[in-house]
Amino acid sequence: MKYVAASIALLFSITAVVDARAQTPSDYPSRPVQMIIPLAAGSAGDVALRVVAAKMSADFGKQIVIENMPGAAGLIGAERAARAAPDGYTIFGVSDSVLTSVPLLNSNAKFDPLKDFAPVTQIVTNDWVLVTNPLFPAKSVKELLELAAAKPNTIDFASGGNGSPQQTAMEIFKSRTGAKLVHVPYRGATGALTDVVSGTVPLMFTAVAVAQSFIKSGKLRALATGGKQRSDLLPDVPTVAEAGVAGFEWSTWTSIMVPANTPPAIINKLHGAAVAALKDGEVREKLLALGVVPNGNTPSEFKANLAADYAKMSDIIKAAGIKAD
Repeated sequence: MKYVAASIALLFSITAVVDARAQTPSDYPSRPVQMIIPLAAGSAGDVALRVVAAKMSADFGKQIVIENMPGAAGLIGAERAARAAPDGYTIFGVSDSVLTSVPLLNSNAKFDPLKDFAPVTQIVTNDWVLVTNPLFPAKSVKELLELAAAKPNTIDFASGGNGSPQQTAMEIFKSRTGAKLVHVPYRGATGALTDVVSGTVPLMFTAVAVAQSFIKSGKLRALATGGKQRSDLLPDVPTVAEAGVAGFEWSTWTSIMVPANTPPAIINKLHGAAVAALKDGEVREKLLALGVVPNGNTPSEFKANLAADYAKMSDIIKAAGIKAD
């Protein structure tokens, strides 16, 4: 019986190796690869992913076909990607909020960001900025806090909706400063920014990539940026921490993931192609012009960052009492 058991175990071992080799052909990819992006076309994350995917396609010799699925705050695209075959022919281009906020705010989410996906790399980090309409009287973070203290619960701020990164950034700002500001959620960040530009709502946090053209044209005023260092696109604008809010930091990221159980050899090939794209001079120039910073960390580093950000967002959502729309 021992010999039979050993033979069976050996058979299973050989079968597993054969299956793994069948799933990781040396010519991968041998056909077009679909990239599901649960973001609207033209958004900062979408544009960054397209720039990187175009270079990866050229290097692979096979097209990475983009499919935008922005419905239900990213749930539709995330659930589709999570259910895809783990063969490397469906990859997932996604921003952090879809992985760290959306599942926490939606009890009906049919995916677990920590279990249903395997990380490839974070392609870019997105700088953020606190902006106001030019007619708003506060011209600095200090003046904003003074105005908020003098008139608590009278100053509105816009966001792309409950649980959006725009709201989360401001909730952190409020918790650090004690400022009593009123949340005005929109169904999407575009509408929120439009109303800050028009003056309907006076201020919001938004991505530098989205706001930079309005700042340069004078349609928005930049008070402070959210990163550890000043944005290269807004070098004269202080960080929120430099402006007096100790410990404040807010940036977001955009990444590439694959369904769980995708063979490591395929993950490594995708990672290598993505990192090579991020090191390409033309690609880096395009990304920096968008206001995003190329990253390219390892799958294990990405996994650790995702777990940490998921835990941080859970704490923020509970502390601020953020509810889904």
